[in-house]
Amino acid sequence: MSGAPFVVGFDLDMTLVDSRRGIVECMQRVLSARGVTARDEQLWPLIGAPLEANLGGFLPAEQVRGAADDYRAVYLQHAVRLTTALPGAVELVELIHADGGRVLVVSAKAPAAVHAVLEHVGLRPDVVVGAVFAEDKAVPLRAHDARMYVGDHQGDMYAARAASAYAVGVTTGPHDEAMLRKAGADAVVPDLVALGERLNEFERAASTG
Repeated sequence: MSGAPFVVGFDLDMTLVDSRRGIVECMQRVLSARGVTARDEQLWPLIGAPLEANLGGFLPAEQVRGAADDYRAVYLQHAVRLTTALPGAVELVELIHADGGRVLVVSAKAPAAVHAVLEHVGLRPDVVVGAVFAEDKAVPLRAHDARMYVGDHQGDMYAARAASAYAVGVTTGPHDEAMLRKAGADAVVPDLVALGERLNEFERAASTG
């Protein structure tokens, strides 16, 4: 790879890591403490969206800030250790680095939690940005000249489009191919293993698009 390094951005939850169990259990703990019961199937589709917005769907507005603080504390204590790298994630980051590229992680999760999760699963991106969602992710993507952004959520596709980056959806999260395409995905793959196999193809498309 010649010239400036090719920068690939990634979402975190359900894109690079399987964080479903920890997120759902922490949400249930925080909600239960406030007298609210939430089933797994209610919480799973919310993964990837901002925490306060998710809590606001279950709690009165005056309880959301305290619940969010409690969630973040519980998350660091309980959920990080339940999180695993998704198949192909470590290898894909290594492949990008071996090709002279750089890896940027941009997540809606609080920065401390992003760093804790990445450390736990052994992923070593070059840049980490937290606490941004959907089109707001375009700011760090543009700042670091990301040419491609990979995510499992509709908001990730909006971010890529807003940043003029090649949008790659993965169906390891709650959104299927049709939803990701509708949100603007240029390409959709079933997982990061498949993405690794097509990385050069997508890099060429991102460079010529």
